[in-house]
Amino acid sequence: MASNKPTGDNARKGAVRKRTQLRSKAMGESTWTKRNKKTGKFMDQKKAPARKFKGIRREKKTG
Repeated sequence: MASNKPTGDNARKGAVRKRTQLRSKAMGESTWTKRNKKTGKFMDQKKAPARKFKGIRREKKTG
């Protein structure tokens, strides 16, 4: 079984479950956008388009 010890070392093991990320366009540039899964509100964007948020699952494309 996995553990997250030692506490206080500022390291996370595993995925963040209450958030998702998706590709979006901001001012003509492709960016990664972080979304709160419970409320659906957007939380943050990455300026560097090649870098994703660490440990946050991707949303599947629909449509």
